[in-house]
Amino acid sequence: MPTLTVTAKGQITLKQELLRHLNVQPGQKIQVEKLPDGKIIVQAEKPSGSIADFSGFLYKPGRKALSIDEINEATAAAWAGER
Repeated sequence: MPTLTVTAKGQITLKQELLRHLNVQPGQKIQVEKLPDGKIIVQAEKPSGSIADFSGFLYKPGRKALSIDEINEATAAAWAGER
């Protein structure tokens, strides 16, 4: 079990091993739930939005269609909360 150190500012840094386990990438958010016994649950934040929001992003009348690379970039950015 990894051990984390609390800084003077009261912060901790999650080790890469834990971030990989959570499947969290830079820029993504993490949710923390406090339990009554002094424990916490840490999990990757669930993305918000709908498929309709995403599909509306892909097509705009009068604009050329996006390439698969552009669609992949947009998808990655959306899942990371950047758009």
